Amino acid sequence: MYITNKERTLLIGSSLWLLGEGMLGPLFAVFAAKIGGSILEITWAWAVYLIITGIFSLIIGQLSDGGNKAKVMLFGYALNTIFTFGYIFVSSPLHLIIVQAGLGLASALATPTWNALYAEDENPQHAGFVWGLADGDFKFVTGIAIILGGLVVNYWSFKALFIIMGTVQAIATLYQLRVLKQQKD
Repeated sequence: MYITNKERTLLIGSSLWLLGEGMLGPLFAVFAAKIGGSILEITWAWAVYLIITGIFSLIIGQLSDGGNKAKVMLFGYALNTIFTFGYIFVSSPLHLIIVQAGLGLASALATPTWNALYAEDENPQHAGFVWGLADGDFKFVTGIAIILGGLVVNYWSFKALFIIMGTVQAIATLYQLRVLKQQKD
């Protein structure tokens, strides 16, 4: 295979994170409606997530160039874990918007730095394969996660789903700690 140990670690950690994050998938709208969210409130919650992610990705991406990308990424993973568990306490559309804002900031911390770390060891001769692996992994794992999330909510509850999601993301965060040891100085 044409990937380094650090790229492998990043991919496995990302797969775990995607598994946790992806379980909510299309169930987001069902959950939002369950807590009393209207179509506009659901739209606002999702838009807040995307807008915060977009704005802060630009800022954090630039600031991380002068710092330790692995630590910033790990902070994003940890923050994502905390806000994922925060879904357990959501009982109104306003609470949902707050959780979505926190998840947006977490994504802005984790994603650009993950991409930069993944690209650091990139072999130009195999760039298509390495990035195809990352993109394919994202879609494959998210697809599996959506199925699992549907099964959990169907047979148990949203609370069970959020506990499982948060636990998987905590494991992903702990796994990604390995990147600190593998990071080139």
